[in-house]
Amino acid sequence: MLYYFFRYLGQYGIAGANLWHYISFRAVLTLVLSLLISMWFGEYFIRWMRRHNASETQRDVSIDPYGVEKKGVPTMGGIIIIIATVVPCLLFGRLRNIYMLLMLATTIWLAFLGFADDYIKMKVSKDGMRPIYKLIGQAVLGLGIGLTLWLSPDAVVCENVSISSNGTENVVIHKSEPVKSTITTIPFLKNNNLSYAEVMGFCGKYKRAAGWLLFVIVTTFVVMAVSNGSNLNDGMDGMCAGNSAIMCVALGVLAYVSSHIEMASYLNIMYIPGSQELVIFLCAFIGALVGFLWYNAYPAQIFMGDTGSLAIGGIIAVLAIIIHKELLIPLLCFVFLMESISVLLQTQYAKMGNRRGLKWRVFKRAPIHDTFRVKPGQLPSNFRILINWPKGCWLESKITTRFWIVSIIMAALTIVTLKIR
Repeated sequence: MLYYFFRYLGQYGIAGANLWHYISFRAVLTLVLSLLISMWFGEYFIRWMRRHNASETQRDVSIDPYGVEKKGVPTMGGIIIIIATVVPCLLFGRLRNIYMLLMLATTIWLAFLGFADDYIKMKVSKDGMRPIYKLIGQAVLGLGIGLTLWLSPDAVVCENVSISSNGTENVVIHKSEPVKSTITTIPFLKNNNLSYAEVMGFCGKYKRAAGWLLFVIVTTFVVMAVSNGSNLNDGMDGMCAGNSAIMCVALGVLAYVSSHIEMASYLNIMYIPGSQELVIFLCAFIGALVGFLWYNAYPAQIFMGDTGSLAIGGIIAVLAIIIHKELLIPLLCFVFLMESISVLLQTQYAKMGNRRGLKWRVFKRAPIHDTFRVKPGQLPSNFRILINWPKGCWLESKITTRFWIVSIIMAALTIVTLKIR
């Protein structure tokens, strides 16, 4: 809203009004404000939740050896993240921008879905919402995002084209007219564009429509996968918030270069008009996550709950899709991917053992972060563990920090893919 207000003042020559046209200026203000909101509002929110005894069900000590220490810790801390993200975006963002609207819709939709799950856990059943309902909610969002990017006339790109100059040197230019495009970026390849329409080339004259249908399906799958991955990663103090902030810094770099036509040409990537507003959103989101860590770092004063974890994964997924970097998600969200794979492997291996009347496990526990906090002798002696590592129990703060380090490495590699081809 303030962007439009100062743009109006700029018409009358008001000093300083034109500063609001600069992404860097608005991004810094957004980051600072989101930090302040999350830290200020977080304190009052925690007090309010404690007064109303709005805490998570005590964790099973057989799974979490530090569960007793966390008794009575309030949940639904994701509300802090959501408010600290949405308010600065409403103040400093361009609210007519299609990408800003998509990000705000994603944030609110998944936050509401997670809030319903947290509320059911506190008031009805500790198991929370049935998984199928959460999957349906995520699928509806993914479908809506995919269809909007397909049908909206504002969601366009300028495709990058490499041409030969003087017969020796290749120069990257962008098509002058923004177009609807099913092209996405393939990491590590020199000719790094993949068209969903070409993948569906066997559909003949209908390949373009089939390509968009494939894009919508991929979008839905990515939103569901990353949202559930972040939800699984939210199991230790500061774990999900820290990993997500690191991932979003990398996404911020990718979004900024995609919105700058000269940088996009230099890096041979698509130029996406209007995607600079994603930088504003990301600054608000990163500030909210870092501010939330003030209270969520070990020992946590509040848990984010599904209100935060479901929204975080969806936000990361939709951001990557908008800037046509969804194929980078396995690299960028490596920690989330490993959490999901560990659960799938553990479940399937356990089922194989159950059919034989045996207790089979791939890891000591899943998701993978839980395997590092199993104390010696904590598991039954009849369990057959395929990967019995580590032998001891790590401190929770140590596990969290090491996962952050892995995320930093993978985020750096994600950015490096802009040049390694």
